[in-house]
Amino acid sequence: MKKHRYIISGGGTGGHIYPAVAIAEELKKRFPEAEFLFIGAKGKMEMEKIPQLGYNIKGLWISGIQRKFDLKNFLFPFKLIFSLLQSVAIMIKFQPSMAIGTGGFASAAALKAASWLSIPTLIQEQNSYAGITNKWLAPGAKSICVAYENMDAYFPEAKIKLTGNPIRLNLLNQKLSSEEAKQKLGLSTGQQAVFVVGGSLGSQRINELIAEKLNWFQSHHIQVIWQTGQLYYERYKDLENDSVKVLKYIEDMNLTYAASDVIISRAGAGSVSELAIVGKPVLFIPSPNVAENHQVKNAEAIVDKDAALMLEEHNLDKEFDDIMHKLTSDIELQENLSHNFKKLAKPNATKEIVDEIERIEKPRS
Repeated sequence: MKKHRYIISGGGTGGHIYPAVAIAEELKKRFPEAEFLFIGAKGKMEMEKIPQLGYNIKGLWISGIQRKFDLKNFLFPFKLIFSLLQSVAIMIKFQPSMAIGTGGFASAAALKAASWLSIPTLIQEQNSYAGITNKWLAPGAKSICVAYENMDAYFPEAKIKLTGNPIRLNLLNQKLSSEEAKQKLGLSTGQQAVFVVGGSLGSQRINELIAEKLNWFQSHHIQVIWQTGQLYYERYKDLENDSVKVLKYIEDMNLTYAASDVIISRAGAGSVSELAIVGKPVLFIPSPNVAENHQVKNAEAIVDKDAALMLEEHNLDKEFDDIMHKLTSDIELQENLSHNFKKLAKPNATKEIVDEIERIEKPRS
């Protein structure tokens, strides 16, 4: 019987890490005897998060190219070559049956090395605009699982499988009512609650905005659940009161989503996929500081389906009050956005990706 041994690589942000873990968890359910080795980038969050979840991980000396001029960019070719050689050594020692990549520069080195050694690879592209890493890996990949339509603009059509993005399993089992969730968070059940999230590390611009607008929320009798991110919590924690919950990081996203009437969020691919499952009215504020401006493109793909609203950072000062008033006061708009967003959800994404992994792994007769 063929042994299931998987290299899984993805990191740098939670948007790459959580899909990788979701795929591993589904593989483990199907193949309890399977062995896993994650490959990440030294100094990045996956080197801490993955071991906490019970998986082994190897770190590569690799980092992305800075968008602004930075002397560290001159090290990139050397880091890439070193990481490719390191990845080859890891592959030879671990002998995986397959390598799976969910994005990030570590996955570039890991999956390219796997292709060189004729190890089957699958890549998972989360965004509506393909990243440089996955475009580089596509020629050697057996399959490319995507979350958006029209990705044949970037990848060979024959390799594309429209699956959606893997999401945290507990989101599919959310059973709390809004009233119960608000009570557990110490909020009033008689007022709307807006959940603000700028990613696990936090968003400086969104945090500044919310701090400026707390009086606006209070005057409109709107409660705020505010995840500042770990980088900014100390700066804003003293702003907490009965109607404003200031949190560094949220472990129980189910509870927070259930308590929320409206959500303000970045438009990372993982967030977009989770929010479609949640099905609440959303205002996307895409980060402008990402490669190829892919968060704007992710948000536009949802806005074009009348499933969310979007406000870019350069328009926050002049448009936020009006769009927020509209979103929190127009119940018909809330219902329409929620309905349309739920229709875009792909709750079986992880299973479909693992189905594809199984298909690739099966020996040809």
